[in-house]
Amino acid sequence: MIELEGVPELIDPVMVAAFEGWNDAGDAASAAVAHLDKEWKGEVFAALDAEDYYDFQVNRPTVWLDGGVRKITWPTTRLSVVRVGGDKPRDLVLVRGIEPSMRWRSFCNELLGFAHELGVELVVIMGALLGDTPHTRPVPVSGVTSDADLARTMDLEETKYEGPTGIVGILQEACTHAGVPAVSLWAAVPHYVSQPPNPKATLALLNRLEDLIDLRIPLGELPEDARAWQLGVDQLAAEDSEVAEYVQTLEEARDTAELPEASGEAIAREFERYLRRRDGGGPAAGPGGHATESGESYLRDTPGTPGGRGRPPMAQRPESDTGQDGEPDAEPRRGTDEATDGGRSGAPGRAPGSGESPGTADAPDTSDTADPSGSSDTTSGSSDTPDSSED
Repeated sequence: MIELEGVPELIDPVMVAAFEGWNDAGDAASAAVAHLDKEWKGEVFAALDAEDYYDFQVNRPTVWLDGGVRKITWPTTRLSVVRVGGDKPRDLVLVRGIEPSMRWRSFCNELLGFAHELGVELVVIMGALLGDTPHTRPVPVSGVTSDADLARTMDLEETKYEGPTGIVGILQEACTHAGVPAVSLWAAVPHYVSQPPNPKATLALLNRLEDLIDLRIPLGELPEDARAWQLGVDQLAAEDSEVAEYVQTLEEARDTAELPEASGEAIAREFERYLRRRDGGGPAAGPGGHATESGESYLRDTPGTPGGRGRPPMAQRPESDTGQDGEPDAEPRRGTDEATDGGRSGAPGRAPGSGESPGTADAPDTSDTADPSGSSDTTSGSSDTPDSSED
């Protein structure tokens, strides 16, 4: 049995989880949980043993100096709790970490043990995938579940995905088998500008989470960061005529596919969110902070995450394998999972089994395009996943 000391009795707790790596395109999902932790000053109460779940040659520890003393931060998964006040108080259990390298079943069972002891009523797992979606339009966010009853009551898609999966899919199925209601929220990130951060996708996930659990989330500077990100990508895309033409093609396909929704439920949801923000007060924030396994500060936050305004990475020319419908990619690229049937074959951000793709145009050749992000070895755990074009 898991014994929790110093954790108060929680009010209608919801567990919100995200994992860096394969299911986190643009770091959008992990940044969303980091935002919640920052805005509500989450208090870390547990960290999983890194020795049990991580390959340190894949997710390397970092060495840092604290007053001249060298210390080590080990990659792991941490749990924190935030107390949200207001008219309808509700507490959150935040799970933020890296997709484990091994022992996934034990990993999920340990998280479910915490959920049981804390009386968690709902588990929400956030992910992000690469999709054929233009950066100029609202980020599509799909809500999926394995529970048919939950799909009906919460207006979600019942997943029909078959193919390779990540820790998001495994944890959702573990929750279903344990009788814990679980939902996955997936944001579609434009594949031609996939480098992190992506504050626009992070903002879309938080808005969808807000609607799902009926809780006002303080957004801080995130909306401004999202606007700055889009403006930066606009400017960079305008410098390449092939990318600009491709974006226009995606815009036309997206607008055609979503024209009916644009005049109905989407507008209603946005108006309800506006009223909630206008009338609601700011939630209370409790004491706390990040902690590592050894108790030091959790120094994994780096410049460029929500709150920073670094210049967005250069828009990459679209890859040549877009528009392949049907079978799942043999080696899904980073960020693709069960929110799309068959990799990036569907409409932008469409949920599993939601229908045919509106179609995509042939993407320009990218063989001579260099990666402008200046990628280097980091300890974020976001290892490169093979692109489906390498099949």
